[in-house]
Amino acid sequence: MHAIISKLRIGLAKSAVALIHWFDTDYGNADLTAIRAKPDRVEFVRIAPFILLHLGCLGAIWTGWSWTAIGVAVGLYLLRMFAITGFYHRYFSHRTFHTSRPAQFLFAVLGATAVQRGPLWWSYQHRHHHRHSDGEEDVHSPAVRGFWWSHIGWITSGRNFPTDYSQVRDLAKFPELVFLNRFDSLVPALFAAALFAAGHFLGEFFPSSGATSWQLLVWGFFISTTVLFHATSSINSLAHLLGKRRYETADNSRNSLLLALATLGEGWHNNHHRYMNVTRQGFYWWEVDISYYCLKTLSWTGLIWNLKPVPLAAYEYEHPVSTRHRISHPHSHRA
Repeated sequence: MHAIISKLRIGLAKSAVALIHWFDTDYGNADLTAIRAKPDRVEFVRIAPFILLHLGCLGAIWTGWSWTAIGVAVGLYLLRMFAITGFYHRYFSHRTFHTSRPAQFLFAVLGATAVQRGPLWWSYQHRHHHRHSDGEEDVHSPAVRGFWWSHIGWITSGRNFPTDYSQVRDLAKFPELVFLNRFDSLVPALFAAALFAAGHFLGEFFPSSGATSWQLLVWGFFISTTVLFHATSSINSLAHLLGKRRYETADNSRNSLLLALATLGEGWHNNHHRYMNVTRQGFYWWEVDISYYCLKTLSWTGLIWNLKPVPLAAYEYEHPVSTRHRISHPHSHRA
């Protein structure tokens, strides 16, 4: 009997360790060279949560809908899109403004609720994209691997799963950011649980809202997050295929008002690829950049500062790819 209990304890201990290793995204990724040398293949164990995220949207068949649930889904889409565009992208990836360490951590937590992995992994992949945009080493270029690979296929490959901390040393020096990056399932799990609890609270104390625990979970987490993911991914795919090119860059980046509206400003992708280290991506008043407006507003509070402006050189030519004629650049157009 004692031997059986001992074996049971050992088995449970091994299972607990295996579970921790699964949640620890850095486990087994020490040899990056060997991992990158492997051919692209789908890692079903690692992308299982991503598959479940999409399947969870089907829960609306059973939960139904309410205006409360839809409002929460839309609100969380906008908030988390701003977290991705304003913080994961413009702050962590490009450092286009400054902030304090506590605010930096809060920005990372908010970005993690978007379920697009950790801030260091996201920044590493994006910086790699800019160095090799639409080249053979670009892991999500539609010009190299086609639309579907650039949109969703690349994240299913184990070659693209590890974080190369050597490429994000400016961020890796913060242990709290490394923790969020290693255990990138933690914040999404807590976020989903909070939505479930909020739905229970509304159903219990405000029944007129029409919301329930499962309904808020399905709409606020699964549906909102899935739409958010595909809107963000459209910048990897569609923003290199559809739209106009103002600047002659080495890649196929393009500007699109439609994508800019869907992503709160990221659709001015050709602008961004030409001047990647500025906070604003819509360079003119008619180029709607909601994320920039929000960041500018935050700067008035002192929470962030030193937003990097668009250089005057950006306004010298309107269409260098085709006509290359000079235009004026009134101050009202500058960031």
